[in-house]
Amino acid sequence: MTRAGRPGVPPLCHALVMLIPARLALLIVAMPLVPMLSSPTHAAAEAPPAHYVFVNRDRTRIHDALFLGTPGIAGAEIKYTWKELEPERDRYSFTHVLEDLAFLTAHGKRMVIQLQDATFDERINVPAYLLADTAFHGGAARKYEAPDGADSARFDGWIARRWDPSVQERYARLLQALAQQVDGRVEAVVLPETATEFGGGPERVPTGFTPESWLTGILAQMTAARTAFTHSRVIQYANFMPGEWLPKDDHGYLRSVYAHADSIGVGAGGPDLIPVRREFRAHSYPLIAARRRDRVCAGLAVQDNNLAAVDKLTKLPVTVPMLAAFAADSLHLDYVFWGLQEPYYTRDILPWLRAQPATPPPH
Repeated sequence: MTRAGRPGVPPLCHALVMLIPARLALLIVAMPLVPMLSSPTHAAAEAPPAHYVFVNRDRTRIHDALFLGTPGIAGAEIKYTWKELEPERDRYSFTHVLEDLAFLTAHGKRMVIQLQDATFDERINVPAYLLADTAFHGGAARKYEAPDGADSARFDGWIARRWDPSVQERYARLLQALAQQVDGRVEAVVLPETATEFGGGPERVPTGFTPESWLTGILAQMTAARTAFTHSRVIQYANFMPGEWLPKDDHGYLRSVYAHADSIGVGAGGPDLIPVRREFRAHSYPLIAARRRDRVCAGLAVQDNNLAAVDKLTKLPVTVPMLAAFAADSLHLDYVFWGLQEPYYTRDILPWLRAQPATPPPH
């Protein structure tokens, strides 16, 4: 990892190399909080990020004339679920992926695939065979949010049993099958975020889950993706990890994800670009800023309500230029994925993107 004072690390982000707990046995980087922004006026970054539109699962939006006619938009990030890509065991369906890739390529746009195995409601995004076959121990688990460790918990959707080796093996097969179709043709593949929670008491913790087994599953997922995709970039969304809360309760889990990303050349990032929120400045942002940029690319998404945030120090609302400056100058991102939430997309994001020069993707 790059240390403080060396090229590539923002001057306000100072790195300190330290050892994480012996059971993890990895070298990691610890950094103070990335400062909040109060103004969009910053020095230009050496290489500005490539700007993509995150259409989520609304594939039809890649046909929008303004999207296609804006040179400042490099392409689209599109989300596909594990269930739709593997409707039956070992039967893969990449029709939508290939249709979207062909359309974007024909219009001079690049494609980023986001894979999703989690939900935030009663829908389940893993294939039905994982749920039915006892070899996969249920295939997915219910998530629960428990504020501040409270006994009461709120149902927060379903997530694949990433810590389960049998599920990991099936996910690796999906990645291999997808790579055979699109590796080198898509800009990147984004793996789902590392954050999850099973709060509200031990009865809500799924069988076999521990923070350590979750970490092992995440690292296995990253390795499988890197093995499958040897030409396209791989980006692991790594924002938070269960079992710790930085900076006070640090067990090295999130830092281990970033150390592994560095060791195998996987990118990093997350689903929120919102520098006025302390929890992000204490977790992923310092690790993103301190990465070795010759080995680890990085991308963050501007998702729902990111542009609704207010800087508590200045009382000013977050703006598109502020986020763009933070992405370029503080984090040195390679990609920004702009969401479609209204009124922000039409009123703020799209006019700003239309004013940007055409920049080739960094890959």
